[in-house]
Amino acid sequence: MTTLTNLLDFDPAQLVAYCAGLGEKPFRAKQLQRWIHQFGAADFDSMTDLAKSLRDKLKTRAEIRSPSVISDNTSTDGTRKWLVDVGNGNAVETVFIPEENRGTLCISTQAGCAVNCRFCSTGKQGFNRNLTVSEIIGQLWMAEFELRRTKGIEPGPKGERQITNVVMMGMGEPLLNFEPTVTALKLMLDDNAYGLSRRRVTLSTSGVVPMMDKLSQEVPVALAVSLHASNDALRDGLVPLNKKYPLRDLMAACKRYLAFAPRDFITFEYCMLDGVNDTDEHARELLALVNDPVLGVSCKFNLIPFNPFPESGLLRSKNPRIKGFAQVLMDGGLVTTIRKTRGDDIDAACGQLAGEVQDRTRVQERMEKMDEYKKKFGANFGRIVEIAS
Repeated sequence: MTTLTNLLDFDPAQLVAYCAGLGEKPFRAKQLQRWIHQFGAADFDSMTDLAKSLRDKLKTRAEIRSPSVISDNTSTDGTRKWLVDVGNGNAVETVFIPEENRGTLCISTQAGCAVNCRFCSTGKQGFNRNLTVSEIIGQLWMAEFELRRTKGIEPGPKGERQITNVVMMGMGEPLLNFEPTVTALKLMLDDNAYGLSRRRVTLSTSGVVPMMDKLSQEVPVALAVSLHASNDALRDGLVPLNKKYPLRDLMAACKRYLAFAPRDFITFEYCMLDGVNDTDEHARELLALVNDPVLGVSCKFNLIPFNPFPESGLLRSKNPRIKGFAQVLMDGGLVTTIRKTRGDDIDAACGQLAGEVQDRTRVQERMEKMDEYKKKFGANFGRIVEIAS
């Protein structure tokens, strides 16, 4: 029996090469790609502008198959979480966070995670395997067209796009599954697929320094770095990868990345842990770190209230402490946001699935407004903070 080739595994250049192998011209690959990624088509017979001979070839050799959905839950706040089957008893989670004028999808890149950050429940499951391209981009393909079906919106470029932003912040460390992640990113950005702006795709990493450099050369998207500590001794205990790539190396890599990034800042994510990393002294250490004449990097901070789970032995910082910590950072001139908790009732909140599921859907809007105001009123105009009520 012939093994069918899953066309969701191919980036634009690879699809052109695949079609060439079938004796087809490059424009056929573009047509095929639009059918798959803009119309959500999985049936070759529905691809009406492809020659029948090509459709017949594809039917015997290829398929379009995303991972199957095990469960599909919607939170009271509209957050929607799919549990997706990736075989051999492994499942990953994909989370959609709706807001008034945009929708963000949080995508997983690995089943489990090998980084084993102390505050992340996913890491406690251990690492199972890397996801394939079709399993990564398949989450976007499935979610976009499922959201359209739910709302009665037609597939294709005329139908209103449901997912405007993607964050690679689900299960796993994306940079430890580099090639499939990069291939999926290329599809997200391609105009004949999802056509997302590089500014609207964010990859979150715990700091895999060599791969950060590689990403900057291959497909530099917006970057978020899971920092979570203000010094090496503390970070060694919270993010074990720090022993391999300590803060000095990580900051230097962030600085190098900014030369190629679509934004002129790095987002540092900081999980607020009661009595562990949340004192004013820690905040002052962070200011010294990011403002260091040699190591310093243009950045903003996203403070994440910890979602406790029994095995961690950790507690969430109290709200007044989080606000006090944010105030120290803001008084030091850093743009600082506090993440609102989303999807708690369906366990879709940060750390309950994938290390970091962020509600970052309005951050870009705020930053753009801030730039506008600074141009108008001067560089010192205002500082922004979002406080969860």
